[in-house]
Order: sequence, then structure tokens, then C-alpha cells
Amino acid sequence: MKIATFNINGIKARIGALTDWLDEAQPDVALLQEIKSVDEAFPREHFEERGWQVETHGQKSFNGVAILSKLPLEDVTRSLPGDDEDEQARWIEATVMGESHAVRLCGLYLPNGNPVPGPKYDYKLAWMKRLEARARDLLASEMPAVMAGDYNVIPQAEDAAKPEAWTEDALYLPETRAAFRRILNLGFTEAFRARTQGPGHYSFWDYQAGAWQRNNGIRIDHLLLTPQAADLMTDVQIDRDIRGRDKPSDHVPVWIDLAA
Repeated sequence: MKIATFNINGIKARIGALTDWLDEAQPDVALLQEIKSVDEAFPREHFEERGWQVETHGQKSFNGVAILSKLPLEDVTRSLPGDDEDEQARWIEATVMGESHAVRLCGLYLPNGNPVPGPKYDYKLAWMKRLEARARDLLASEMPAVMAGDYNVIPQAEDAAKPEAWTEDALYLPETRAAFRRILNLGFTEAFRARTQGPGHYSFWDYQAGAWQRNNGIRIDHLLLTPQAADLMTDVQIDRDIRGRDKPSDHVPVWIDLAA
């Protein structure tokens, strides 16, 4: 079961690039972030005609998450529990039925949090506290589960080409990284770092100042696995070269293979 996360930075702007990558990479499930579309305007027919089941949780012009799956999906839910007044579309869940295992998939778009200090950073930290609570429930279920998406968290210095440039940024502040570690330390495996160590591995390059050409990137797209999912993992990769294509997102896909 190949599961990918991809912040596409606008479904309308990126439908061609996304379709090309889907045809080439052939994931079984793609968790998308920043679709920037209400549910009714998402081009679902385009994907359904290609064999994808489509589930969305959209919002006009901002945020928005979606699941594209070639495998059956069950029990789809939307919105991160813990705040009934939160109107931002940042969370979608479903159970995907593999050949040998059912896997609970959570697609997320964690708040950016800038500028700091301020209400946006307060919202980010509060959202991460809710995420921690949901993570605890996933662990308690004892089923294979994956929380994947754009976390807007640079976990450690080696995850940025120029960490010194991020010291005052919400993505790299000590409180942000501590909140991320608290979730990991519950018993999750951060898929990419479980297989690949060292600097130079990024999933985001800004559109400005030649960041891609100079490889001035950061790694902020992560897949966190419960122990039951980690036991099934056979591969994990970043599709780095996608960033150099026509009309790219500023993020690239990150994917895992599970023996499920």
C-alpha cells in the first residue's frame, strides 16, 4: 500500500502537475493539502474518471484537505476533534482497506503560525495540543494508523538548509518542536527519519530567491506511524525532482510503502 502526502498549493493551479505525478508514481492513496477549494468546486470527476475515490474537506481560497484513493475507503470523518468552533479545513480521516490490513489514515494541514507572537501562533499550538489528543486515541485503538501531511514543523536543524534563518519563525521555534516531539514520544515513528539520516533532505522550497536552484529547502511534510503501521513499512521516499517541473507546488510528495 503506497501512501503519499502532497501539499499541492491549489488544485486549480496544480491539476496538471498533480495528475502527471499520480500517473507516474501510482500511489494507492494520496493525501492532499491546500486544495484551496470548496467541496463543490473540487474537480472530482477528473479524478473519478481515472479510478480514484475522492473525499474532500474544503474551504474557499484557503486550506482544504482531500483523500484520493484507488482502494476502498470507509468511515470518513472531517475536522480535528477538540474545538467545535474551528472552521478551518485542516483534517480528514478515513480507513483504507488493503489486501491484508485496514489502515487508519489522517491527512492534516497544520497551521503555519506566523507571525510570532500573536493569535496565529496561539492557534498553532492549540491545534497541536488537539493533535496530540487525537494521536493518543489512535495509539489506544492499536490498529495501523498514519498521520500524514504538511506539519509546518522543522523538527531539527538538519531539516533546514539554513537553520539560522528560521530561528524566529513559527515552524522552528522551540515550543513548536517540543510540541512535535511530545507527539512522537507517545510512540510514533517519523517514517522518513526511521530510514534516512543526515542533512540535505527537504520537501519544501520557497518560490522566492532561487530557493529551489540553490537547494535552500526545509523538511516539513511528515508521516507519523503508530507501532502497528511502522511494523508494516517497507520503504519511504521524497519525490524531490517534482519541484523542478513546470508549474510546481512549492512542496513535493513524500510517500511510504506498507505491507498492507
